[in-house]
Amino acid sequence: MTKPNPIRPDIPPEDHIFVDDVRKSFGSTKVLKGITLHLRRKETAVIIGGSGAGKTTLLRLLIGLEQPTTGHIWVDGEDMAYLDEVQMNKMRRKFGMVFQYAALLDSLTVLDNVAFPLHEHRASLGAKAIKEKVVSMLNLLGLENKENRMPSELSGGQRKRVGLARALMLEPEILIYDEPTSGLDPLTSRMVDDLIEETRSRFGITSVVISHDMASTFRIAHQAFLVVQGQVIAQGKPDELAHGDNEEARAFIEASGVNTDNVSRVTDKKKQNTAA
Repeated sequence: MTKPNPIRPDIPPEDHIFVDDVRKSFGSTKVLKGITLHLRRKETAVIIGGSGAGKTTLLRLLIGLEQPTTGHIWVDGEDMAYLDEVQMNKMRRKFGMVFQYAALLDSLTVLDNVAFPLHEHRASLGAKAIKEKVVSMLNLLGLENKENRMPSELSGGQRKRVGLARALMLEPEILIYDEPTSGLDPLTSRMVDDLIEETRSRFGITSVVISHDMASTFRIAHQAFLVVQGQVIAQGKPDELAHGDNEEARAFIEASGVNTDNVSRVTDKKKQNTAA
């Protein structure tokens, strides 16, 4: 039986994704307790929080792997909970996923890893066109002449770039990053931050980053959401969280050990370099 479509709320036009009072329970365990997020088009939103905050569950809801217990997730004005299988598959093509540890298949070359989504969904392109598309994307991301390498031959930062190249193959409108700087040294983390910003700017993508990395949040976020025990307790620009009235947000940021006064947005530094 088809569920009746909900009444569409008045969603601001700049919202690419509107998470509308979403709750998620597993049995008697309440994981998300009324999450509301306005994720704006062509911006980077970073969802931060400690272990057990509910970030992973929220991620699974955003990409349609789970359904809310109550509430709605509107993407381009469509409620994901009310799509049939065909509509949901079409919706999922709007999303690309960059996994925490790149999730590359170690038995495949870089070329075959990146080409995997095209073979699955655009096989009609043909082998030659697929290879050209893959090599072009690898070159754009600074991975020239790496297509025949195996994942084990790459550095951590290069593996992240290969994972990003694969996520971009189907030309998504939205990229979801799962802890993109986890396990990386500071220099590589900064490179990944630069890559996230460059990708957003170059491809006009909406970026949603699930993270616990406070320095990265201050470098890339247009808006940040602090999730604690399944609820958003603070939101706004990172500076607003660090210096605002919310004591929990200030304490969380201070506990990270990051001197936020010494961290500036990636784009700010580019502007400074241009001005120089």
